[in-house]
Amino acid sequence: MSKSSKKIFGMNIGSSSMLLIFIVLCLVSFAALSIVSANADRRLSQKIADRTTAYYEACNDAEKSLAGIDRVLREQYDSSSDHEAYFQAVGHSKAYAIPISDTQTLYVEIEILYPENDEDTFYHISSWQVITE
Repeated sequence: MSKSSKKIFGMNIGSSSMLLIFIVLCLVSFAALSIVSANADRRLSQKIADRTTAYYEACNDAEKSLAGIDRVLREQYDSSSDHEAYFQAVGHSKAYAIPISDTQTLYVEIEILYPENDEDTFYHISSWQVITE
């Protein structure tokens, strides 16, 4: 047999096979990056939801405290004879803090008012802010 008639069977990797391997590797890499990114977004969303829930729970507690203060101010107003006696009993301002988390506190400060008629309020909220410690 001559050299020219001898057939050699081998594995020839062509450029199309190399391109296909490269594309598959790229798709696997992008899929892994997508999973990591989606997981990080989920964790961040959960943190934000937890912080928002904690803030609104603190706001609800602050509103409950304001309702109690309003009730006490009404009782003092009804039992006081004039401005002086009223302010001597309740003071001119009050402040309190409601914890939101280990590092944040909702700080509420009110200015106490003496209502001139029945539609007036007993206080004015002068500060409602989150303080980070």
